[in-house]
Amino acid sequence: MNFPLKQLVTTSLMLASLSSFAMPADANVTPQQNVAILGSFRNASVTDFRQFLGRLGKSDLAKTDDLGPAIQAFLDNKRLSTEQQNTIHRLLGLYARVKYGNAATETLRELVAIPTFRVDGVAQHENPEFIRIADKLKGLTQAFNLNFRNIDNRVYEISLDGSGDEVVGIHAHADVVPVTPENWVLKDGTRLDPFKLTLIGDRMYGRGTEDDKNGIVVALYAMKIIKEEQLPLARHFKLLVDTTEETSGDAIPYYFEHNPVPNYNLALDGGYPVVIAEKGYGTVMAKFTRRQAEGQGAEITSMTGGMASNQIPSTSVATLVSDHPAELAASLRQAGTDYAKRNGGNFEVSAKVVGHEVKLTVTGVSAHSSEPESGVNPVARMLDFINSLDGKVALKHNQITDAARYAADNWGLDYLGGKLGVGFSDVFMGPLTASPTYVGMDETTFKLAVNLRVPKGKSPQVLKSEIADKLMAWSQKTRIAPTLDYSIAEPMYRNPEGEWVKALLAVASENLGMEHKFGTSAGATSVHELPNGVQFGLARPEVKYTGHTDNEFKTVEQFLLDLQIVTEMMGRIGQLPKL
Repeated sequence: MNFPLKQLVTTSLMLASLSSFAMPADANVTPQQNVAILGSFRNASVTDFRQFLGRLGKSDLAKTDDLGPAIQAFLDNKRLSTEQQNTIHRLLGLYARVKYGNAATETLRELVAIPTFRVDGVAQHENPEFIRIADKLKGLTQAFNLNFRNIDNRVYEISLDGSGDEVVGIHAHADVVPVTPENWVLKDGTRLDPFKLTLIGDRMYGRGTEDDKNGIVVALYAMKIIKEEQLPLARHFKLLVDTTEETSGDAIPYYFEHNPVPNYNLALDGGYPVVIAEKGYGTVMAKFTRRQAEGQGAEITSMTGGMASNQIPSTSVATLVSDHPAELAASLRQAGTDYAKRNGGNFEVSAKVVGHEVKLTVTGVSAHSSEPESGVNPVARMLDFINSLDGKVALKHNQITDAARYAADNWGLDYLGGKLGVGFSDVFMGPLTASPTYVGMDETTFKLAVNLRVPKGKSPQVLKSEIADKLMAWSQKTRIAPTLDYSIAEPMYRNPEGEWVKALLAVASENLGMEHKFGTSAGATSVHELPNGVQFGLARPEVKYTGHTDNEFKTVEQFLLDLQIVTEMMGRIGQLPKL
C-alpha cells in the first residue's frame, strides 16, 4: 500500500507506540466532554480525523490536563501513552458520528428497504432480495476501498487488512424475521411500512433497524474510517454478514467449510457491554394430524399466530364456523372478557362476525421469544382460552382443540416451564423459558412450536428426556397423540481472559455508563460455537428489545452511539499488540 510521506511518519510512530500497552486504561474523555464535543461540531463539516483533532485541539474543550496533551501528541506524531492512545480512539468514535452519522443513517434506510425475510419454497441463497442486498453491500464496500467476497450468496465477507496473522470476525446478519404488515400501527393510529425507514421523533421504525441491519452499517462505516485514515492495524478484520441467522442457521457453517475461522469473534447482534453466555436454543414441535370434527357446536377451522418460532406475535386469530354466528360471537366476547380478567387483564379477547364465520382474536404484546417476560403471548392465551371454553361454549373437537388441550395442560401461560415441571435456573444465566410461539396448518397437519431458551445446569439430553417423558405420560392419559420433534442446543458459557475482552468491556461500559461486568443473554448468535466468541452490543439490556416485534425501531441517538462505540472498538482492538 502506498502512503503519503507524512502518513508514513505517523504510521511508524503509532506502531512503535503499540509496544507501550500493558493493562487497558480508561479513555480520558468524560461523558460531559463527549456531549460538548458533539455539540460543538453539530453544524460543522470535517474533512478528516486530523483536521477534526486540530480544530478540537484549538477549542476550550481541549484545555484540560488529559485531552489537550493527547491530541497534541498525536498531531505531533509523538509516542502516546496507553491512556492517550485510548483517548484518541474515543475521539475517533466521536469523529465517526460527526463525519458519517448522516451517511450511515441513509445506508440503514437503503438496507431496510430490501425485504430480506424467508420465503416458503425459496432457498435463501436463491431469493432475489438477498442477491439484491449482496449487490448493495458490494457497491458500498468497493466505494469504501474495502474487500468484498460473496460466498455463494450465503455469507457476504467484507475485510479490512492489517498486519500479522490474527483475524477478528465481526458478525452481523442481513436476514430479518417476517412481518404482519397490518399490525404495524402506532397507538395514535399511524400506519407504518415495515420496509420503509420512518423517522418519528427520535425513533427510526422499520424491520431490521434493531435486528440486525444496524450492525452491518455501523461495522461497515467503522471499517471505512479506519481504512481512509490509514490507521495501522496489528491484525485483520472480517465483517461476516450472515443470511440465515433467523432461520436455518446454516450459512455460517457453510462459510467455515470453505474458509478459516477467525481467531476472535464478536457478534453485533446481542447485548452490551460484553455478553459471554448465551442460552441454548430449543424447539418442541408438536404435529396434530388433521381429523374429522366430532361433537356438536361450532367448529374451529383455522388458527394463526406467529410467523416464526423465535418471535412472539401481537395477535392470534381463530376462525370458527357456526350456524348461529351472531350468538357465537356474543358468547365468545363474554367468555373472553371473563378469561382476560382472570388472567391479568393485560390482553384483549374479541370476536366479530365476518359473513358466516366468526373471527376470534387475542391481542397481546409482541416480543422477541428470548424475552417472553417483555411481551404478552397471544398464542398461549388463545390456546388456553379455547381449552377453557369446554362446557361454556359448544365446540366440535378436532386437531385444533387437541392442540389447545395439549398447550393448556402442558405449557399454559407460564413461560418458565413450571406447568410441565421442567423449569430450572442458573444464577448467572437466569431461568429456562418455554413459550408457544408459532402455529401453522396445512392440508394434513396442525403444528404448534414451543420455543425454549436453556441455561447451563442441565444437559440438552437430560432436558429432552424429561420433557419427552412428561408429554408421553400426558398423551397416554388423554389419548391425544401428536408427533413430537425435539431440538435443543447446548448453552454457551465462557469466561474469556485477555486484553481484548478488557478493552471491549472498557469501551462499552465507559460510553454507556454501564457497570463494568460481563453479561448474559437468552438470545443465541452466530458466535455461539466459535472460538473466543462474545456479543458486543448493539442492544442495551435495560431497554426493551424491539427486534422481532411489530413496530421495530432504533433510536437515532443509539444508532449514532453504536457507530461511535464500534469505531472506537475496532481502532482499539486493531492496535492492541496482544489480544
